[in-house]
Amino acid sequence: MPHLRDERYDAELQAETARFAAAVRDADPEWPVPTCPAWRLAQLTAHVGFGHRWAALIVERRATAPVPHDQADDLQVPQDAEERSRWLVGGARRLVDAVRDTGPEAEVWSWAEDQTAGFWLRRITHDTLVHRVDAELAVGRAVHVSPDLAADSVSDLLDMFELLPRIDDFPALAGLRGHGQTLHFHATDPGLGADGEWLARRTPSGVEWEHRHNESDVVVRGPAMDLLLVLSRRASLDGSRLEVSGDRRLLAHWLEHSRLEPA
Repeated sequence: MPHLRDERYDAELQAETARFAAAVRDADPEWPVPTCPAWRLAQLTAHVGFGHRWAALIVERRATAPVPHDQADDLQVPQDAEERSRWLVGGARRLVDAVRDTGPEAEVWSWAEDQTAGFWLRRITHDTLVHRVDAELAVGRAVHVSPDLAADSVSDLLDMFELLPRIDDFPALAGLRGHGQTLHFHATDPGLGADGEWLARRTPSGVEWEHRHNESDVVVRGPAMDLLLVLSRRASLDGSRLEVSGDRRLLAHWLEHSRLEPA
């Protein structure tokens, strides 16, 4: 279940998109994105804009089956910096408006167990957040994520690790299968409570996780933002504020086999 209110995802999607647009506005589209080595800023920008419009189309149609990617419209990324910013912000606004019009509880197709319009608002918010971080890191901007949003994004990331191998071929994530090894991630920011603790278990069928405090094979503690950046492979463990106790090799293996973006 989402940890934040639908109104918060509404606001954060628009804010994260505006931050992304600001980061790429005056940058060379051919500038490399170190945290997504296969992409340059042009590909990253197109990916973000496509995600907004494809998800909006699903919600607008109240689709009950997958919508082919080639049915998404308005995908041409403008060359002019100001027009590109408007295009990015407009895509986010289209998704927000679609979810407002249908209601977040409206039934629509998704690849997850959550078959609602609200799923797409939350999922695309976190996808945009992580790619905003990619863009800011690429152009040398300082990165900040509020603790509660970062914690919710960690939960979203663990959802991806759990769900994606069940619905498609994600060879890298297959390496997260195991025989009961456990990892405990603990955000130390005040006020997060249970939403800031995650127990992940590697099983023969894949990753399972829950919000829980428990003894584990390895424990990783620190600010929620650092947990998000390290677990999403946007920052190195050594350069973070995280503390690790227990089986560091288990954590290293987890990080090595948890890539969602193109290599």
